[in-house]
Parts: sequence; C-alpha cells; structure tokens
Amino acid sequence: MDGHDAPAGTQTLIHGIDVLRAVSGGACSLKEVMEATKLSKSTTHRLVQALRSECFLREDATGRICLGPALIDLGFKARDSISIQEIAHPVLVDLAHETKDTIHLAVEDSGAVLYLDKIHGTRGVEILSWPGCRMPLTYTGIGKALLIDDDSRWASQYLQDRTLQDRSPERDYANCAAFVTAMHKFARQGFAYDLEENQKYIRCVAAPIKGGGGKTVAAISVSAIATFMPTQRMKQLGNRIKAYAAIISEEIGYCPSAKVDK
Repeated sequence: MDGHDAPAGTQTLIHGIDVLRAVSGGACSLKEVMEATKLSKSTTHRLVQALRSECFLREDATGRICLGPALIDLGFKARDSISIQEIAHPVLVDLAHETKDTIHLAVEDSGAVLYLDKIHGTRGVEILSWPGCRMPLTYTGIGKALLIDDDSRWASQYLQDRTLQDRSPERDYANCAAFVTAMHKFARQGFAYDLEENQKYIRCVAAPIKGGGGKTVAAISVSAIATFMPTQRMKQLGNRIKAYAAIISEEIGYCPSAKVDK
C-alpha cells in the first residue's frame, strides 16, 4: 500500500513497514533506505531509530542496518499459527466449483501421503480417499507433486513403494528409470499426473504448495474418472491447479523471489 493511500493516521505505520521491506530487500544504510522508500532523511532516521529500539532492526559490527531479532520471534509465532488446511479449504471449494471434480489437500508424513481435506465433486464419482488416510507417494498424483522438487528421492521412493505387498496395480511405470523420466517432466511443467496407478479408472492432476522457505510443504489435486480426464484436459487443468496452489502458497508466506532453504 502506498503511504498516500493509507487511512488517516496510519501513514507512519505504513512508512515503518516500507523501511522494514527496504532493509529485507538489501538496503543496509540510511541513504539506501531513503532511496528505496522515497522518504525524507529525517523521517527515515526517526523510523530506523524507533525500529531499532524495538529490536525490529539492528546494526551489525560494521554499522550495516539489518533486520532484528523481534522479527524472528514474530515469524515463528506466525508460522505456528498457520493451518494449511484452514487456509486452503476455501480455495479448494472454489477449485471444486470450477472443475466439478474431487479435490484433495495432502502433506507428506513418514514417507507417505497424508490426506488433510477432500471436497467431493458433483459428477457422482467416488474416489477411495478420506481425510486422515495414507497412500504411497509414487502411486498418487498428489504424492508425486509432494516429491516434485526433491529429485534425490525419486528413485529410492519408487523402489521403496514397490515393496508394498498390498499394491499390484494394473497400470504402473515399466521400471524405476521410466518413473524418474516422468518425474523430470512433471518438475519442468510444475504439476504431476496419476494415470490410474492408484485406483483403476481414476486419473489425477496435482501441484505442489510451497512454504515461506520455498520448499514444498503440501499439495493439491483434482481427481476424476478417465472419461472426464482426457490428455488435453489434464494439461489444461495442470496450469489451473498451479494457479490455485500459488494462491495457497502466498497465503502461507511463500515469496516466489525468495531463495529455497537447503
């Protein structure tokens, strides 16, 4: 928000936030903060001093202005108060309304997909899933989306999941190399498929949700019977699901320009 557009009496607060954003963006001296915020020298100095006194800013040993420890405390509190399920649910409802298909939200837990939410579609198709159930990562579209940025695990997770004795799908990848090749494609396009590997006649398109550090923390998917999921529609859905996943990602603190935590 531009300070000129701020409600009466809140310009100082908005300018203080502008100063914090300038420092987080790399401004490390009073002059650089002034240039980034377009504030006067006196206003910038006053705000920097006020933010320093409250530990939102600090100076390092060389005199550079840096973000302060109070922001770390607030950041952890904000992270702990975030419920991905609560934030994602209205977005999932919108996606279900647009597609008319079944929508899932899931995270990875102990090397498996853990479903957190499910919105039923309106086509009368029953998908064998429910909040709280678990599925193998590499058999499901949503599981592949959870793995999409972690190529070091693609082969090992594929092999691990194929040791499950209760799994013998009619459709599966020919071998580990074929699965890894598919995952490279999914990573390039930003969304993954399940082509009846998890449930006969059911196809799925899924995309990852990223957290504040840039890592994948959850995923969403659209599932339907193959009749409603021809190849062309799956490609189109992929980009729509990515857009919905991006909305949730931003709501939980993801910044596309931020570096991914290793």
